[in-house]
Amino acid sequence: MTRLPRCLGALLLACPLLLTACADTRGAPDAGTPPVVGWDGTSTPIEEKGDWIDRGVFAPCEFTPPLGTEIDCDTPALFNLSQCNPSALRTASRHGIYQTELRPDTGEYPWSGAGLLLPEGGGTGTSNFDRFTRQQFDDQGMLLTSVFTTTRGVAIKTALAGCDVPQPHHITGCYAVCTNGVLTEKGTFDADRLVLSRGEAESSGGLNLVSESVVGIGHPVDVYVTKNHAYVVSIQLKPDMPSGGLTVFDVSDRNHPVLKKVISLPGDGYWNAAWAKDDVLYVATKASGVILYDISNPGDPTYIRSVPSGAPPNVHTLFVDGNRLYAMALRPAQTIIFDITSPRDPVLLNRVVFSSEEFVTSYPHDSFAYEGRLYINHTDIGFLVTDPSDPMQVKELGKYHYNRQYSHASAVGTFAGRTIAFEGSEQEGAHLRVLDVTDPANIQLIGEHRLRPTTSIHNMILKGTKLYVAWYQEGVRVFDVANPTLPKEIAYFNAYRETDPKRLGVVYEGVMGMRVPGDGFVYAVDTSRGLLVFNEP
Repeated sequence: MTRLPRCLGALLLACPLLLTACADTRGAPDAGTPPVVGWDGTSTPIEEKGDWIDRGVFAPCEFTPPLGTEIDCDTPALFNLSQCNPSALRTASRHGIYQTELRPDTGEYPWSGAGLLLPEGGGTGTSNFDRFTRQQFDDQGMLLTSVFTTTRGVAIKTALAGCDVPQPHHITGCYAVCTNGVLTEKGTFDADRLVLSRGEAESSGGLNLVSESVVGIGHPVDVYVTKNHAYVVSIQLKPDMPSGGLTVFDVSDRNHPVLKKVISLPGDGYWNAAWAKDDVLYVATKASGVILYDISNPGDPTYIRSVPSGAPPNVHTLFVDGNRLYAMALRPAQTIIFDITSPRDPVLLNRVVFSSEEFVTSYPHDSFAYEGRLYINHTDIGFLVTDPSDPMQVKELGKYHYNRQYSHASAVGTFAGRTIAFEGSEQEGAHLRVLDVTDPANIQLIGEHRLRPTTSIHNMILKGTKLYVAWYQEGVRVFDVANPTLPKEIAYFNAYRETDPKRLGVVYEGVMGMRVPGDGFVYAVDTSRGLLVFNEP
C-alpha cells in the first residue's frame, strides 16, 4: 500500500499520480437564482470538522516497535493480535475491492487511505496500484504487504494485519509503515468493501439508467454535451496504462448512443476536461495545453490548434463564461484567462498566480464563474473568491480554508438573496460543504452532507434547486437544495460494481464527470463503465 496522492492531477505528477454551449451544465443561466422555497436566507454557521473525523481506534491490536525503530514492517511476529477475533476473519470476503481508512495511533493528521484489490481465483492483488509482496488471507489470518518506491528512490513498505469483522463487509486491523527501513507510522484500519452495504438499491428517486456506452481508450473522466453529441475525454492514469483522448458519441437517440469518432495524439494521453462554444470544442490536456477542435460537423471533430503558444502548461480543467475561457493549469500552477469572442482564435489575456508561502504545492484545480466573480478551487490554499473583471488585475476577495484542505470542485447560485457555494474536496472523506459567500471576506460554513469516510466527491452541477454530485464509488447523488443549509438527497444511482472491467481498487474511480444540459437527461462518466445516460429526475 502506498499513499495515493489526493487528486488525479497530482497522481500523474507523482507517478511519471456538456446541448448547446449557452445551456451548459455548470454555468447555465438557470443554475442560479432558484426560487425561494423553505428558506428565508438566515443561517447559523456550523463547525468545520475537516474531511476526516476521528472515529477512534478501530481494533484491539498493534504493531509493537516504537516509531523510529529500524525494522522491516513485513514481520508478522511484530503484530500483537492476541485480542483479535480470528474466527470472524474466516467469514470475511477474501476477494473484492476494499477502501481502507488508516488511523495513526496519534489520532491526529495525517490520516490516509488504501485501496485494496483482491482478485477472485487467488491472483495477486494490489494496494493503490502496487502489487502485494505478501498476500496471506486464509483461515490463519490476514497479512498484506506492499512496497512503493518513489521517483527519488524512497522505499515505502506498508503492512496490514487483520483483526476482526465488526460488521458485514468490514475488516478491521492494524498497520505499519516503514520508510527506507525505519518505522514512520503505525495505527489501526477499517477496510470497507465497496458493495451496497448500506441497504441501498441500485437506484432511487427516478434516476434511471437509459443507456451505457463503453469508452475504449484510457480512463474516462469527463463529458461535454452539445449538438446532440457527447464528447468524452479520457486520461492515461499511469505510463504503463492505456493512453487517453477524445471519444465522440451521437446521442440523438439517448437510448442508443452511436460511436462516431475516437481521437488521440502521440505523446499526449491525458485529456481531462472539455467545454464548447459555438462550433469550437476546447479540451484540457496535460501535454498540449488547450486543444481546439472544429465541431461544425459534430460527429467529426477536426483539429484547429492548441493554446497558449510556447511551452504548453498542464491544463486540468476549463470553464467558459460568455466570452471568457478560464483554464486551470497544474504545472506551472496558474489560472489562464482567454478572450474567446472569436471562439476559433482565443486571445491570451493573463496568467494569474495566487501564491502562498505555506502552501507552495497548491494549484488551481477547478473554477466556477458566476455574477462577475470567479470561484477557484485552489487545492491546498483553499476555496478562493476572486474578481476577474480586469483580467490584468485579478483581485482576491476572500477564501475559505480548513486543516488539510484539498479544494477540488464547486457550484454557485443565489438563494433567498444570498450567494451560496457548494464545495467539495477530493480525498478520503471528502464531502459536500455549503458556504455562504455573500461576503467573500467572511465566508461561513452553513451546511454539509457526508457519505462513507472512505469515498470522495469529484464534481458537482447546480441546476435550479437540484444539486447533482459525481461521488466516485457512491455514483450519482441528487440533492434538493432549496434550503441549502439542509441538503436533502432525493435520488441516486449506484454505478460502482467491483466486478466491472478495468476497476483499479483506488479511491479515485467511479463516477467522475457529469453534465445536465437541460434536455431531460443526465450524462455521467464512470471510469470503468464509460458514458452513462439517465433520465433527469
